[in-house]
Amino acid sequence: MTYNVQIKVMPLKDLLDPQGKAVMGGLKNLGISTIEDVRIGKHITLQIEADSADAAKAIADDACKKLLANPVMEFYEIEMIN
Repeated sequence: MTYNVQIKVMPLKDLLDPQGKAVMGGLKNLGISTIEDVRIGKHITLQIEADSADAAKAIADDACKKLLANPVMEFYEIEMIN
């Protein structure tokens, strides 16, 4: 069976997010001053062929650990969307 999985990868909260800071500065320059913080991350969608939802989630977790997220600087969340 094919499972659809969404993965959200975000910088760790304790680390500086230079891309988010640049976007926040741009928003302030445009006169949008009520935004207090910006964090930029990645949204990844996978279609996984697996025997069960648990197996698909395990495959997605393995992909995150090995390639999609850097555990030193990022955390990730996996959501099954079937």
